[in-house]
Amino acid sequence: MLRIGSLTFSSPCILAPMAGITDLPFRMINRAFGCEFAFAEMISARALVYQSKNTERMLTTNPHDQPLGVQLLGNDPGVILRALEIIRKHPLDLIDVNAACPVNKVTKKGEGAAMLREPRKLGQVLRALVENSQVPVTVKIRSGWDEDSVNAGEVALHAQDAGVSALFIHGRTRAQGYRGRVDYRVIREVKGLLRIPVIASGDTFSAQLIKKMFDETGCDGVTIARGALGNPWIFKEAAEYLASGILLPKPGISEVMEIMMKHLNLCCDYHGEKAGAVLFRKFFGWYVKGIPDVKTLRDRAFHAETKKKMLDTIEELRLRNGRGAAS
Repeated sequence: MLRIGSLTFSSPCILAPMAGITDLPFRMINRAFGCEFAFAEMISARALVYQSKNTERMLTTNPHDQPLGVQLLGNDPGVILRALEIIRKHPLDLIDVNAACPVNKVTKKGEGAAMLREPRKLGQVLRALVENSQVPVTVKIRSGWDEDSVNAGEVALHAQDAGVSALFIHGRTRAQGYRGRVDYRVIREVKGLLRIPVIASGDTFSAQLIKKMFDETGCDGVTIARGALGNPWIFKEAAEYLASGILLPKPGISEVMEIMMKHLNLCCDYHGEKAGAVLFRKFFGWYVKGIPDVKTLRDRAFHAETKKKMLDTIEELRLRNGRGAAS
């Protein structure tokens, strides 16, 4: 069981927010495999306040897409509180503040991981949100800005003092981005400092690595990000491995093809046929990763401009593998 404020989850594995990825179709595919709690795409508080229709559309959900969290990007308490008023119109269950994004265009504005350099200011932003939110508030941080300023413990204590219900932590510095090794030690130290739940992230690519994160850090939960790309089965696999130590067999080609087509249909229904097919190109690449001899089909998928062309490419992949199995 994982408890975050008033929320209780039977699964400790959470689908992390990913820009351009964790839209409603992607979340629904992952929920079908045991993803209980998911985040929508990361949202700029300022873009929401400026009434960006595309940004507010990221909050679209349905009764089967619950419980749902939203992660806000911003460093101005006033702007974040104005964004909160818009968020209240949507059925969301948790608000997270992003103090972890390492991307230059974000940090140069003083947002994302740049907030790690000003723990007190981050605490003020969090306190303002906690005092005005009707749902639990959390924060996502990194181990520090770089190897010379690993200050996750200090930042975490400021966040706890501000009243957040849980803390998400990625075990790399901003300078590392997504390279190098995850620092399990710093996550373990933060867990030892706090009274609130600590949810860890970083290289949770498989059931074994998810269990390693729990074992090495003592964390209360984990988020899964890149590990879910083309692999919604990871939620089912992690649940079984954590409960019994049994590794489930990987899905066969036919099951992968079936989920690809379901995902494509959801994308086209939600985004429109052409936009959905184009958006699905990257997902095609993730789904077929590890399948031999797919380069020409992957190239074809990356140029598909209609749902039919994408379906034809998936069908060709199925036929090729059917012939391979029969030979």
